Amino acid sequence: MQIYLPILSAALYLAALLLPLRQVRAAAALTAVAWLVHAISLCSHVFTGDALRVGFAVMLSAALWMTVSAYVLENRSFALGGLKILLLPPAMLAVSLTALFPGSLIPLAGKTQMFPWHVAIALLAYSTLTIAAFHAAIMSLQDKHLHKLRAQPVSPWLNQLLDQLPALLTMEKVLFRLITVGFVLLTLTVFSGIVFSEQVLGIAFKWDHKTVLSLFSWALFGTLLLGRQWRGWRGKTVLSFTLSGFLVLLLAYVGSRFVLEVLLHRSLV
Repeated sequence: MQIYLPILSAALYLAALLLPLRQVRAAAALTAVAWLVHAISLCSHVFTGDALRVGFAVMLSAALWMTVSAYVLENRSFALGGLKILLLPPAMLAVSLTALFPGSLIPLAGKTQMFPWHVAIALLAYSTLTIAAFHAAIMSLQDKHLHKLRAQPVSPWLNQLLDQLPALLTMEKVLFRLITVGFVLLTLTVFSGIVFSEQVLGIAFKWDHKTVLSLFSWALFGTLLLGRQWRGWRGKTVLSFTLSGFLVLLLAYVGSRFVLEVLLHRSLV
């Protein structure tokens, strides 16, 4: 099951990707089915009864699943069909990686009842901020498109895709909603792990690279929200803070797990 469901989900994403842009309903239906299979695959992979399975591939898969979720929901209100060219290939890759790199099992025996909730909130925080980073990258392309930067011309197919997006101001409002939700979830994740480490995680708190990078990412997103509220930050400043905060968070969670599991061949526990 852990192998067949990811393959099925990736195949469905590929089928939706290969459909012509004019077949909007068929592509949307296939994407929704692929998203559902992706969800079932992710849940069955992570929750194994008396243990949780985590790893860099699980983190990426959860992040891309949340991104597809936002795409499916927003596509009902806005014409975002062209985004599938940018979104579905990474989703295919992420769901496939869970079959190649299943991660490590963390037994729940001896863990507190809050531990699974801590893991779930951390996954949601990371996934939401991944959506924000993807959204910011699209906005950067859209901004270049609107300002007609001929020094770095945008290809015709990308021009056509960007023309289908909502207005840049609307995209910016959506971005700050995502960042606000992600920041709240990240705050709960980071500070529950620091202040209530023994109660939540069942171990004494210790400073490590993941804690430092998580706090740095939290500070970047917090500064961005304060700058938006007090100084009215917009444009390139917003995009720079968003992408920088996400890259730091990526190093904290996915990067450390990739090094342990793939490069060093070590378990997380």
